[in-house]
Parts: sequence; structure tokens; C-alpha cells
Amino acid sequence: MNLRHEVKHEISLADMITIRQRLSAVAYPDVHAADGKYLIRSLYFDNINDKALKEKVNGLNKREKFRIRYYNGDTSVIHLEKKSKFDSLGNKQSANLTKEQAQAIVKGDTDWMIDSEFSLIRELYTKMKNQGLAPKTIVDYTREPFIFPAGNVRVTIDYNIRSGMNCTDFLNPKCVTVPVSDSIILEVKWDAFLPDIIRDAVSLADRREGAFSKYATCRIYG
Repeated sequence: MNLRHEVKHEISLADMITIRQRLSAVAYPDVHAADGKYLIRSLYFDNINDKALKEKVNGLNKREKFRIRYYNGDTSVIHLEKKSKFDSLGNKQSANLTKEQAQAIVKGDTDWMIDSEFSLIRELYTKMKNQGLAPKTIVDYTREPFIFPAGNVRVTIDYNIRSGMNCTDFLNPKCVTVPVSDSIILEVKWDAFLPDIIRDAVSLADRREGAFSKYATCRIYG
């Protein structure tokens, strides 16, 4: 399992402007970003006991969550993702879904999943059956990504966080999302080492590592 260091900070608008300027001078934009940003829509899974939510809120050192995600409204490329956390280390596994497969999962049509070529899809099927995982809430937000090759560093700035409330039909453009937070989240991920040039670019006085969760924030409506 490939584990990466992950650090999050909740920052101010002034912080964002400063860090954006610094990173623009030393890092590279993500080739998938348009005008330096893209829109992310995710559908998160949880069970009737809110296992994933409680693990996050309670700060469990070892936890996992499943989500389906696409970018910039383009449903031709959809990913099923599993995020695992081990203290400050993280791992992400991913598998491709067609639009039809994603819609089937949303509707509860899951029998086909057990025969999938992707182990991650089969794992989600098993946990939907045995743990009661099901689509829980939509999370929308804007992301500004920066890349630095040395250390395989990825820095992201996320904001404009919106919740689908009780709507889980995340492929439906009529599914309205509403603002739930004005927070701005800086996240830094790297492999074996974090280059000093990036460490300096994202450093802020009196900012401590945080545990902000977009999923938990978007569960404000249930």
C-alpha cells in the first residue's frame, strides 16, 4: 500500500491569496485544471450508523471512506475512490466507473458489482451488503491544485463547499447544492520528503494542523 503524508490547515482568504502567489512562482498547475481550478462533485457513502462520519468526528487514527467523483461536470470520466487514513498518512485507491454503472450504484442496482474486474468495486459491493454502506450525501467544491515533482508533492486549496442535503442523485444536474461553509482548506500531500521550497511556500505563522472534513461539514442537514 502506497502511503503519503497528508496535512490540512483551515486558512483565511488573505492566507489563500498569499499562498496562491507563492505557489504560482515555484510549483506547476494541474494540467486538468481550467484557469487554475476545477469543480469537484463527490458522492460519499456511509451506513445507517454513520460509521464513516463518527470515525472522522471522533478522530480515529485508522479509518476509511468511499466516494464516487467526477470533475467539471464531465460524467464521461467517473472514479470510485477509497480513502484510507493511518494517523497522518493516507492512501487512495481508485477504479473507473461508467456513467451507467455509477447511476446503478446510486439506485441500489449492485448485483453486477460482484463480477467487476476491479477489486475496489467488488470491495464496495461487499461492504454495501455486509455493512450497509449506501450513498449518503453530495459534496461540491472548487479546488485550486499545484504540483511539484520532487517528493511527488500535491498542494490543493479548496473552497465554496456545498452540500446536496438529502439528494444523492449526483449525476442529475437538477440536484441542487447549497453553501454550508465559507472555510478555505489548504492540503499538502507528499511521499518520502517535503521539499523546503514548498514547505516555505505554504508556511503560515500560528497555523496548526487541522482535521477539517468536507464530508462531515456537508452532513449538517442530516
